[in-house]
Amino acid sequence: MKVLRTALALCVASSGLAVAQSASAQFFLQSRDFSAAAVTGDEADLGQPLPGATPAETRAALVWHMRAALNVAALQCQFEPTLLTVPTYNSILADHGEELKNSFDTLTKYFVRVNKAAGPKAGQTALDQFGTRTYSSFATVAAQYGFCQTAASIGRDAIFTPRGHFSEVALARSRELRNSLIPWGEQRFPRRIGRDTAAMPRLDVICWNKKGEWVDKKCGAQNWPPAGVGIAGR
Repeated sequence: MKVLRTALALCVASSGLAVAQSASAQFFLQSRDFSAAAVTGDEADLGQPLPGATPAETRAALVWHMRAALNVAALQCQFEPTLLTVPTYNSILADHGEELKNSFDTLTKYFVRVNKAAGPKAGQTALDQFGTRTYSSFATVAAQYGFCQTAASIGRDAIFTPRGHFSEVALARSRELRNSLIPWGEQRFPRRIGRDTAAMPRLDVICWNKKGEWVDKKCGAQNWPPAGVGIAGR
C-alpha cells in the first residue's frame, strides 16, 4: 500500500510539472519576453496623465491602471480557459479589495480637487473619463495573445502577494504589461506578423512562347518562384 501511495504521488507530481511547463505555451512554442525594469509610477507613457498629482495619487493611478488591465484580461481572454483570467481576477478583488478601494478613493479626491472650481460634477466627469480611457488603453486585437499571457502571469503573482502590497506588483510589472500590447508572434521560429502576401507569376501572353516557355528578351527575368522557394523536380 505504501508503494502504491508513493507511485500515485509521483504521478501527480509529474503531471503537475507537465502542466506547469506547458502553461506558457498556450499560443507559441516560445513567447516574446516582455519583461522590463520596475517603474516609479510617474512615467508619462504608462497611463493617463495626472497633472499636479501627489506621489500617493500617482501610485493610486498606477494601481488602478493595473486593476483595469486585469479586468480587461478577465473579459477579453476567456477564449483560452487555461489562463484562468476570470477566477484570478475575482481572487484579486477578494484579496486586495481594500487596497483597490483606497486607490479609487484617492483618485476620486484628486479629480474633485483639481476640478474644484468647476464644481463636483466636473470632478466626477473627469473621473469617468479617466476610467474609460484607462480601460480603452488595454483593448487590443493584434497583440491579444501576448497581452493575455502577460496579464495572466501578473494575475498569478498578485494572488500570491500579501494583502496591502498590490501596488508593489503594479510597480514591478506595469512596464512589462505595456510592452505586451505590442504585437509579437512566435519567437522560436520567427515570421513577419501580418497578412502574408502571395507572389503570382506574370501571365502576360507576350511573356510566353508557344511551348509555354518564359521569354526573357520580352519580359526580363522571370519573377517566379519567389526568392527562397524551390520547385520540386518532376
